[in-house]
Amino acid sequence: MKNLNFVVITLVILIVSISSCTDLEENPVGLLAPESYFKTTQDAQNAVNGAYAELAYESLYGRKLPLTLSLLSDMGDIGDPGTASRRINLNTFTHDPNNGMISAVWPQFYRVISASNNAIDGIPSVEMDENRKNALIAEARFARALAYYHLVRLFGAVPYIDQYVEDPNSVNDIESTAPDQIYTGIIDDLEFGMDHLPDTHDGDIRSRATVGSAATMLASVYLTRENYDKAAEMAEFVIQNKDRFGYGLVDDYQELFNADNHDTREHIFTIDFLGGVTGSWPANVDYMAPITGIRDADQQGWSVLVPSMKVFNSFNDEDYRKEVGFQKEALIGGEMKPYTEYNFSRPHIAKYALFPGSNANANGSISDINYTVFRYAEVLLIAAEALNEINGGPTQNAYDYINQVRNRARSADGSAHSYPADLTMGLSQTAFRDSVMEERRIELSFEYKRWYDIVRRDMLQEVFTGTDALETRSVDPSKHYLLPLPQDELDRNPNLRPDGSNNGY
Repeated sequence: MKNLNFVVITLVILIVSISSCTDLEENPVGLLAPESYFKTTQDAQNAVNGAYAELAYESLYGRKLPLTLSLLSDMGDIGDPGTASRRINLNTFTHDPNNGMISAVWPQFYRVISASNNAIDGIPSVEMDENRKNALIAEARFARALAYYHLVRLFGAVPYIDQYVEDPNSVNDIESTAPDQIYTGIIDDLEFGMDHLPDTHDGDIRSRATVGSAATMLASVYLTRENYDKAAEMAEFVIQNKDRFGYGLVDDYQELFNADNHDTREHIFTIDFLGGVTGSWPANVDYMAPITGIRDADQQGWSVLVPSMKVFNSFNDEDYRKEVGFQKEALIGGEMKPYTEYNFSRPHIAKYALFPGSNANANGSISDINYTVFRYAEVLLIAAEALNEINGGPTQNAYDYINQVRNRARSADGSAHSYPADLTMGLSQTAFRDSVMEERRIELSFEYKRWYDIVRRDMLQEVFTGTDALETRSVDPSKHYLLPLPQDELDRNPNLRPDGSNNGY
């Protein structure tokens, strides 16, 4: 595994301190303003690595962020009813501003932002090659953009802070920023990345930002904003330059979820957990393998996030992605047993628990798996969706892009299958749109994309109360498209919502 060497840069923002993980130990730098810390090129690199490291915390990609996104969607359900109520409440849309999942995710995103701002403000003072300097700043701006992209979709208006904050009291009464302005900042950061990031990094690692990953996030942002012209432009830029960036679909879909296969050509940006290295908890802690693993199986999973039988049955039995995505049998007491004999008798998610790597713990945690943020298949689907919207119906390129994904699915294990067949010309705009959304649901299943698709396509009532609902929930579109701001944050700073509202909660 091509690990980044992380150092700790302890800062303060919004009354929280941040720390990042190291390969083997922590190396505290202290509570320093940027001008006090940044002396060498290595200091600059360490600061950027620190921003990436904040993403690999238990409270974000290590557990709470993917679990939150999964439980909110129609693809995730609770397996063990004895799990924490904060998880159950998210899954049943009975959460409130005191929910412990929400109150953990919010401050950790601001730790990412704080570390990014520290790097962005401090690196210019270092004497080094200007191209190298701008590339490092662009990496920090990419991390900041990713944090805000999550925050604005989860909470709507949030504080937008784009500079290092030395005095935490100076932001005690900060007001939230309108989503349009936040998106402007995100786009500015990513456009800077398009101008200054490299095409690739040494070792071809995919856990550091590149031109391709900036363009991919821009395509996703524009798709969310319904700016389909720009979404198509950015997605097709990536597609047309795939050889330059080293992108493409892997031959076997299973390769994407095997810890022994890092930084494949399909990965565009990933969260790199250092398998077998925990650092200081909760740094570098990934728990999605046990969270999705099978309770009482020999691998010692917890059966927290378990799809419903409706979700399992919604996959065609001839679709290879069903075989890869679900664990239908497991070793229990040394014997291979079907899911009907699991403690919670449903097929479990296999993408994280089945091949966690040799460095993982007995339950699959602290694994070698790099968590995918963006991969090439999604770029193809973004392009297909956007072209359909621009042209009032699917173009030839739109068909070509979605069919590349479907072709890989039917041939990914090396043998020929008839499913899923290529889409054929003649679909209406609505029919093609529905096909793309369904393809995203299947292709990107359990990769934390579905909730954001539900939100941007205004599908809350359709997917939870419609006749074809995979999960039946009582939902209120006037509030459930957003999460409430954490109550403890509002108690500290009522200016976050000066009118006393909290996204309808």
